[in-house]
Amino acid sequence: MTRYFITGGGTGGHIYPAIAVADFLKDSGEIFYVGNPRNLEFDIVKQKGYKFLPVRVQGLPRKVDFDLIKWFFLLVISVIHGIYYILKYKPDVIFGTGGYVSAPVLIAAVVLKIPFVMHDCDAQPGLVTRKLSPYASAVSLAFECAQNYVNNENCFITGNPLREGFKTLSKATARKNLGLENKLTLCIMGGSQGAKSINSASVGILKTLSQKYDMQIILQTGKKKFNMFEEHLAASYPEYNTDKNILVKPYFDDMVSVLKASDIAVSRAGSLSISELCASAIASVFVPYPHAAADHQRKNARFMAEKNAGIYIEDDKITSKILLNTIVELVENPQLLKTLQNNAFKLAKFNSTFDIVKLINESL
Repeated sequence: MTRYFITGGGTGGHIYPAIAVADFLKDSGEIFYVGNPRNLEFDIVKQKGYKFLPVRVQGLPRKVDFDLIKWFFLLVISVIHGIYYILKYKPDVIFGTGGYVSAPVLIAAVVLKIPFVMHDCDAQPGLVTRKLSPYASAVSLAFECAQNYVNNENCFITGNPLREGFKTLSKATARKNLGLENKLTLCIMGGSQGAKSINSASVGILKTLSQKYDMQIILQTGKKKFNMFEEHLAASYPEYNTDKNILVKPYFDDMVSVLKASDIAVSRAGSLSISELCASAIASVFVPYPHAAADHQRKNARFMAEKNAGIYIEDDKITSKILLNTIVELVENPQLLKTLQNNAFKLAKFNSTFDIVKLINESL
């Protein structure tokens, strides 16, 4: 039986593509997931039932100080753990989705000459991809322009791996899963961690969208931001708890249903989010995170705006008034709404997981 190491974590953009590939491979081999037990991937992998191998690596500090020295020692220790895991479990091939969590085991793979395949989801690949891709058996990318940053001849534009539900789940079933009616639905999300700017701009407009426009609103606040958001929403709209049009949670485990149920979305511009929004044929308002590594979210959002597949608003420009006007414009202009939805759907790549798994198996 083939043994696969899957690695990637920290954010949903690194975790869910890795999980999609793991789910595809599980029937043909044994899956080991290498991740940080303090991150989101730990809970997700445990729910899936895959064997979890911990590394406690952290993101690279932005300043040259004691934290950088501490980071370097943690990385070295994590690489040693990666070498130990490889020697103990003897994987046939490793798949990494980039980001700092995948670095230790991929570096260990270089040292021990174990074949590995990398995937990078952004328009400008991250540091780990740029540095380690020359040693990879193959590299898959979500954006064509990302090829300019990757030094590997065996490089393919596959799009991001998507969970099976994005192919098969209908809008009616998705809404039923969430207890919603069959009417215009808006999703507001700031990624798995939530986004303060998006939450703040949303608080004052939920009542108007629900009562004046009879829209359903699904809002993910992020776990750490939920209590504050709820306090502000209760102050501006005390009756929101009894409003059947409004569904607010810290985090949704079933994001497939959330997105497939939606017609419009307000979202950060992480690459995986964009892939899932495209697969769900959603008209999106992108508010890119301004401090993302290499400014990749702005580049992702600009790409979508250039394709007329989304609307782009800067994080420091987002206010309740601007957000409300943008959403209302889509509601009152069905042609614009449909154009954005259709153009987004044209960018969806539903065979990504299959194409990436093919690269992995060809590396054995």
